[in-house]
Amino acid sequence: MINKAAVYRGDKTFTLEEKTVAPPGPGELQIKVAYCGICGTDLHIYLGHMDKRVGFERTIGHEMSGTVTAIGDGVTGYRAGQPIVVRPLDHCGTCPACTAGHQHICHNLKFIGIDSEGAFQEFWNVPAHTVHVLPEGLDLAHAALIEPLAVACHDVQRAQVALGEDVLVIGGGPIGLLVALVARQAGGKVVISEISENRLAYAQKLGFRTINPGKDDPVARINEMTGNKGADVVFEVSGSQPGVDLMTAAAATRGRIVMVAIHASKPVVDMFQFFWRELELFGARVYRPEDYDDAMKFLAEGVVDCASFITDIQPLEDIQAAFEALTGNPSAIKSMIKIDGNPQ
Repeated sequence: MINKAAVYRGDKTFTLEEKTVAPPGPGELQIKVAYCGICGTDLHIYLGHMDKRVGFERTIGHEMSGTVTAIGDGVTGYRAGQPIVVRPLDHCGTCPACTAGHQHICHNLKFIGIDSEGAFQEFWNVPAHTVHVLPEGLDLAHAALIEPLAVACHDVQRAQVALGEDVLVIGGGPIGLLVALVARQAGGKVVISEISENRLAYAQKLGFRTINPGKDDPVARINEMTGNKGADVVFEVSGSQPGVDLMTAAAATRGRIVMVAIHASKPVVDMFQFFWRELELFGARVYRPEDYDDAMKFLAEGVVDCASFITDIQPLEDIQAAFEALTGNPSAIKSMIKIDGNPQ
């Protein structure tokens, strides 16, 4: 059996290659991948920002859905044909974080699809402990949104958003929009700050209040919306210095700030504002198993309008063109690759 895989070769290049399908090893499941979304990290890899970590012979991808096709020795509780998603975190089990119950931030964490082979291939062998079985009837294209939605669930859980709180999400990309949806589900009154008119329009279509900091003073607008109080909870999802400036300036007294974005360089943070308003700052990295459970529940309940959130689906054969288009397409929300070749 032949496995068709997209291999990152550096210099913004993928090659489509055919390899013999390897059977799953002990403790592994073999997955027939159906869909895999392109995430911001994948774009960083494509643009060459992570070559030292990834190398030039790696199949990447992790926002996926698929079905079980084969079961390795020692694995129980699964059967061929089950629809699944993968939580792509392989922890060591012995470091201080793991022994304290925080396996998702293991000191030796391997992110599957970055540090090891990923889902832009037809057949994928993964550790069985990373697999979640999907609810019956969930569309596999929609299920590929579970991984980024689990990120948002973890972010909102870290913030402990409560009913009626004013929430500011800085950055209206895919993760920012999902954070906004989950925060609203938790009872927050959400405002999204974003400079892209296309993303602002989509956020407004979803019923969110918005601010364009390129046109308006975002601190003044937040104060206007909150009775001069500021936001009780702020999510920094932009990964930009202006976003970091806004997160402290717009926070209410004793406000809670969650750092969601990965910053390429160390940002300058206004520590005086932390002192002056007794602010709290929380880190939020990836997700726990229960965040995946919440994400599956929210998808089943229709919290995310998957049909509009997924803006395009391309076949695996067109992955190079899909990445090229996405880097120059400010209107896209979630671009997805269809892996299995079956009709949609």
